[in-house]
Amino acid sequence: MKILLISPTLNGIGGIAQHVRDLINFLKEHGHQVDIITSENILTIPIKKLKNPSFLISSFLKAKLMKKYDIVHAQHPISALAMKNVSGKKILSIHGIYAEQVGLLHGKFSSYFSNKYEKNALKWADVVTAGSNEAYEYYNKLGSDVSYIPNGIDIKSLHSGIDTRFKKQIIFAGRLSKEKGIMTLLEAAKNLPQEINLLIVGNGPEEKTVLDYESSYDNIHYLGYQPKEKTIPLIRGSILLIQPSFAEGISGTLLEAMACKVPIIATNVGGNKELLGNNDAGVLIEPGDSKILLKKILELINDKNLRKKISVSAYNEVQKYDWSNIGQLYLDLYKKILKS
Repeated sequence: MKILLISPTLNGIGGIAQHVRDLINFLKEHGHQVDIITSENILTIPIKKLKNPSFLISSFLKAKLMKKYDIVHAQHPISALAMKNVSGKKILSIHGIYAEQVGLLHGKFSSYFSNKYEKNALKWADVVTAGSNEAYEYYNKLGSDVSYIPNGIDIKSLHSGIDTRFKKQIIFAGRLSKEKGIMTLLEAAKNLPQEINLLIVGNGPEEKTVLDYESSYDNIHYLGYQPKEKTIPLIRGSILLIQPSFAEGISGTLLEAMACKVPIIATNVGGNKELLGNNDAGVLIEPGDSKILLKKILELINDKNLRKKISVSAYNEVQKYDWSNIGQLYLDLYKKILKS
């Protein structure tokens, strides 16, 4: 098959970027031709409120030059306008609930217009894929033809190294933004015992706030953006991974921690419930509650048996998200819509 992928990002540690990289690798390994339109190969404006709009326009113009494809696969609604512009069977993959995520980032006004744009984007696709059961139910109610295909993980490719910098080391790896709960984590971290060291990996709009906390607390360590081959050993070397998001699909970072047998504390939202709620594969708390987060960190740090039980359950659960299974779901969907 000749496949065009359209994604707002391809590099970085974010979930969409990792998902697209793994999907490209899977498709190429199975003999398919893959081209991509992404912010890394077209002109975009690298400013918070202008990057996505500039990608929408640039990708739309780039798509006008693209020839016919068997499959045109857009990742994230912002890619849908370019998808509409290319000849081929069209798939739109949504990681989370788009309007909800925009509302958390930019407020109700932006969410209103995003909602209207998204309704059009759904109409442009022959099939929509949702990355979590919550998103599947949401978009199914809107009347779209929705298939459930969660994010995947290439377990065998994960770096086997271990990077332990402190005896009691916990880690956050992700975008430094309010919807990812970084402010909740920092509030909890103010009261961590001195011997518990928090590593923060990533970048984003709250970077300055993180740097301010690092300068004020000896046990908060900001490592900035790290490539995957360095992030995975840091996760393996940690006692816990913390993800206090306010909204989340099937998180690639959680999948990685599960595959690394590192216990997780995450919020009871979106795909987190789906990943960790079954078989006690992690600890779930309500978003925005720094006191409960601190309490659960201390409980798990002091209970080795509970950590072991959680990590074993999580490792067993993550096997069904391996790309050997998830990639085949995409191939089956591609073949299905080509026959329709």
